[in-house]
Amino acid sequence: MSPKDEIEVRKASPANTMVIGALVGAGAGVVAAMLLHRRAKKQERESTITASEAIKIGLLVFGLFRAISSLGDDD
Repeated sequence: MSPKDEIEVRKASPANTMVIGALVGAGAGVVAAMLLHRRAKKQERESTITASEAIKIGLLVFGLFRAISSLGDDD
């Protein structure tokens, strides 16, 4: 196989990973805010969340971070 036929493997730079992660996180935050606003409108109340809901969301986010950090671990 000649060098021209080899597939070029490109690694993402840390800056690209950070920018893409920030955009995905911002997009997810906007969607979450829209869902929260829609729920509040449907229940005809303020769009604030209770303390117990905030704790649940925080725990879910930490679980998500843990799952993301373990991606690629084949041990």
